[in-house]
Amino acid sequence: MININGTEYAYSDPRVIGVAVGIAALILLFALLFRAVKTSAQAAKMAAPLAAQVGQLSYTLQNLSQGQERLAGGIQSSAESQATSHAQILQTMEMRLAAVQQNMQERLHDSSVRSSRTLAEMQEKLNASVHGSTVKTTKSLTELQERLATIDKAQANIEKLSGDVLGLQDILSNKQTRGAFGEIQLNDIVSKALPSDAFTFQAKLSNDKRADCLIHLPNPPGPIVVDSKFPLEAYEALRRADSPQSVDAAARAMRTSVRAHIKAISEKYIIEGETADGALMFLPSEAVYAELHANFPEVVREGFAARVWIVSPTTCMATLNTMRAVLKDARMREQAGAIRKELALLYGDVDRLGSRVENLDRHFGQAAKDLSDIKISANKASRRAKRLDNFDFEEIAPDAEVVAPLLQE
Repeated sequence: MININGTEYAYSDPRVIGVAVGIAALILLFALLFRAVKTSAQAAKMAAPLAAQVGQLSYTLQNLSQGQERLAGGIQSSAESQATSHAQILQTMEMRLAAVQQNMQERLHDSSVRSSRTLAEMQEKLNASVHGSTVKTTKSLTELQERLATIDKAQANIEKLSGDVLGLQDILSNKQTRGAFGEIQLNDIVSKALPSDAFTFQAKLSNDKRADCLIHLPNPPGPIVVDSKFPLEAYEALRRADSPQSVDAAARAMRTSVRAHIKAISEKYIIEGETADGALMFLPSEAVYAELHANFPEVVREGFAARVWIVSPTTCMATLNTMRAVLKDARMREQAGAIRKELALLYGDVDRLGSRVENLDRHFGQAAKDLSDIKISANKASRRAKRLDNFDFEEIAPDAEVVAPLLQE
């Protein structure tokens, strides 16, 4: 850049290039003049042409000087025009920048208003959402607390049940306690199904054997024995069997155990002339009963042949209800004479009641007649008292009921 009168011009500007070319030509001219003067002694012969050339060069130099002056004036005018254009451009740019700034401020204001409105709406929605979430969370926490309380209660029940199961396992692991468990369950079922005088627990028979329960049925069939058995070891071995060989071995053990119980009950508790022609084997487990009937039907048939009927808690209750109906029917037959006697006495009482009702009806009829007569006499006495109160003696007519006795006297 080159600075002329406060205005900067680029080196590539044509005006700057023209000035540079003029200056270079002037320098060349002076160099040539200097050389010509230097060589004037040597070129005397050429003085005239050289003088002409010098004059021509002087004229050219003058023209160049005038051109330089015009160029300087043009450059000055161009600089002023450029300054004016630059000022106009700056003013236009300032106006445009002001307009753009105003537009930007308006847009920023609108954006700020919209942003504020949007933020307010978002805040409101957020507050509503937070409130709803808080309500839902509170409700969920309440429900969760209730469920946790229920779970705690269930956990306590499970712990209690676990203790009961462990206790039951301890009971069932010992044959004596397992037998006592079956007897207690049998006692509970029989006590609920039959009247207290219809059975006896631990009844001693004529062969010195004690039956778990003896039910006093009328003849026939007679007293029947219910004995509690619980083949748990064989059943558990059958449940634990995991191979065909172990299953066969457990099934043989199950058959052997149940057959031994059937034989013992048949020999001990079926006594001719003393007990019924059969007995009941009570299994305190529905699972064992179902296993026998599902997979060991031949053992059940052997029990029928030995007159030993296998019952579970459910079937035992049904059997005892049938026995209760039999006992009720037998007791009604035993009390038939007493019932007829009581009916005769009841008929006499009803007949006497009818006679007494008739007498009472007669007495009521006589009392009603007496009350009617009393009402008539009371009305007559009232009328007479009213006449006496009014001193109407002439109007008083003698009453036939009063005059008749006086005439008779």
